[in-house]
Amino acid sequence: MGFRLPGIRRASPVANQASSKALEVPKGYLAVYVGERMKRFVIPISYLVQPSFQDLLSQAEEEFGYDHPMGGLTIPCSEDVFQHITSSLNVI
Repeated sequence: MGFRLPGIRRASPVANQASSKALEVPKGYLAVYVGERMKRFVIPISYLVQPSFQDLLSQAEEEFGYDHPMGGLTIPCSEDVFQHITSSLNVI
C-alpha cells in the first residue's frame, strides 16, 4: 500500500519515458534524483529555502556538484530519508 505526499510528485524512471513531454517540469517545480536507483521526484522550488532541504543541497554540492545529465539535481540520500524530509516540509 502506498501513500502520496502532497506537494511532491514522484516521476516514473527516465529510462521508461518515451516522450519529451514526460520530462517536462511544471513552472515552480524542480526535478531531483534520489537514491541508488536515481528515482526522479519533482518538488516545489519553495523547498529550496527550507533549512532541512538546504542540508541536502550542501551534501549534493559536495558529492556531485550541481550538474545532472537529465537536467535535475542529484540528492545523495536514500529515498526513505528524502521522503521523510520532504513530508515534514509539507506540514509547514
